[in-house]
Amino acid sequence: MSFKKTDNQNYYNPIRRGILNYEMILPNERVAIGLSGGKDSTSLLYFLDTIKKQKRLGFDFDIVPICLDMDMGMDLSPLKEFCASLGYELTVVPTHIAPIVFDIRKESSPCSLCAKLRRGILYKTAQDLNCQKVALGHHLDDAIETYFMNFLFHGKMESFEPKSYLTKTNLSLIRPLIYLEEEKIKSFVKREELPVIFNPCPADKKTKREEVKHFIEKISEDYPDLRHRFIQGMEQGSGTNLWETLKVQDVSHKI
Repeated sequence: MSFKKTDNQNYYNPIRRGILNYEMILPNERVAIGLSGGKDSTSLLYFLDTIKKQKRLGFDFDIVPICLDMDMGMDLSPLKEFCASLGYELTVVPTHIAPIVFDIRKESSPCSLCAKLRRGILYKTAQDLNCQKVALGHHLDDAIETYFMNFLFHGKMESFEPKSYLTKTNLSLIRPLIYLEEEKIKSFVKREELPVIFNPCPADKKTKREEVKHFIEKISEDYPDLRHRFIQGMEQGSGTNLWETLKVQDVSHKI
């Protein structure tokens, strides 16, 4: 693995800032990372591992990688090997989520049920492994897409939170990549040749989220400050369902 001078500015500083701003990780906590085999969660593991080993938060914490086997015949060996190379044993949880969603329920819009089932199993596994936090690989573009999906399809002006407490599980859900743009993650994964496993899901790239992604890409061409303005609006705007940081933010510079 390599390290470039710009990596702090592009990756580690924004991640560290997000973790500290929202108090995502506390000293000596066990943080479960939900790994799917995709670029986002794989890069999240790599970034958090580096932050942990270099003590960039000023304290120690534990990382617990977890992957759900969706029963779609995915070869998880590259992900297991990647975790082992960083010094972790990947916990693989066998499930029958894919057959339930596609064969038994025959869902026409499968993403909602699939996500609900995955979250339930992931949270239960994190609890069994004595974790206090569950980290997901959602990034800035995911947050913007969620905002526009809620607005366009539900008439709500809100996105997911960088950190949210799950009352039924006594866990907190955190998104340490919240300040990172997807394109930067793609570039990092390609540069470092991090393992990315093909997603065999029949609904992949065929969802409303994919449509909204293309919509955002188009308007970003005319309004290149869109992502910066989104963070500014969520953290400094007025109204409900906005992000409340622990500190007053300086968002005068672009991420």
